[in-house]
Amino acid sequence: MRGETVAYMIKRLRTARGWSQPRLAIEACRAVGLPLDSLSRQDIYRYEAGKRTPRDWLPAIAKALDTPVEEFIAALDPDNSPVVTVSDFLPEGDPLAPLKTRQGKRVGMQDVTDLAGRIHGLRLADDVLAGGDLIGPALRELRSAVKVYREGTHTVEVGNALLSQVGELSQIAGWIAADAGKLEEAERIYKLGLSAAQQAENPTLVSNLAGSMAYMWSNNGRADEAVQLAHAGLTPDSPPKARALDWDRVAWTHTMANEPQPAMRALGEARDALTQDTDSGDDPPYLYWVSDDELTVMESRVFTELRKPLRAVPLLQKVLSRYDATRTRELALYLSWLAIAYADANEPEESAATAERVITMSADISSERTAERVRVILARLEEYRDVPEVSALLDAA
Repeated sequence: MRGETVAYMIKRLRTARGWSQPRLAIEACRAVGLPLDSLSRQDIYRYEAGKRTPRDWLPAIAKALDTPVEEFIAALDPDNSPVVTVSDFLPEGDPLAPLKTRQGKRVGMQDVTDLAGRIHGLRLADDVLAGGDLIGPALRELRSAVKVYREGTHTVEVGNALLSQVGELSQIAGWIAADAGKLEEAERIYKLGLSAAQQAENPTLVSNLAGSMAYMWSNNGRADEAVQLAHAGLTPDSPPKARALDWDRVAWTHTMANEPQPAMRALGEARDALTQDTDSGDDPPYLYWVSDDELTVMESRVFTELRKPLRAVPLLQKVLSRYDATRTRELALYLSWLAIAYADANEPEESAATAERVITMSADISSERTAERVRVILARLEEYRDVPEVSALLDAA
């Protein structure tokens, strides 16, 4: 099937044969004469979830599934696949279609300005509060904004400005919903925002929304789809900070798909874009937080996920030493990668000490992101349970 991802191909062909994931792992080993435990059910799960790309195992899997390996290789090569655009990820129908008979109030640019101020206030609140605290206000604001656009009377200019604000509001509301652990709701919100941004002919905002949804997908088992979406959203003519953020998210999606080389290239593109920023005032207000430090944090997270702790630790230590302590959730999240990097560097005592900070900071944060990171750290530290500091931490947790 042309245009399929490798992850989907494996799952489709496996289920068509009625095989379980453990059965496919065994059959792939048998197909190439390797010990039957050389490939595990967990490996197959990661391949099908898009968390890993089975480049070395493709011949064995192809042989087991009686499918030409060239079909899998073609799915790995974007040049052999149809061009994917952001529109391919949107549902049919338009949730923003204006009512045929509008009975709402006349909407002007002052209303748009007022809405923009409230949206930015929500962004600033997200800097210090977690998704569970903000999900209610964010959804109420979004419903209200959509209602104003659909029911109000306004000029084309005002209508497009409103659509851009709905897109911006969808981005922060989707981010908040994901942080609250409401992933399906977040996806619906992001898609609403993408539709609004496209109708407003705002490509920079389209990129931001596509990157946000791709980031969420990559963290939740949909890395191959996330790579496609992140690339589809790239806009070469966006302001420098926007391009830097777009490439940052491309780097992360490749990282979560276990594709180191594309991830490193994307980090380089992000760094190049940021160096072109001249503070000319062209950057949209929602990019106020994009900075050299935030880019460095992403680089260190990529190094951590790719098991390069000696590169990750110094970067994280440098940035976190001056990070704003009021941004508790972000600080806890970034410390969580430092804890993992310490463990990978065979420094379990430092990892345990850092993990304890993360757990303490996360205790009163209503964020699924921090909760998941705590689970990841504790699972990673199980390897070092015989170390007293680690054992004490795990027992307490």
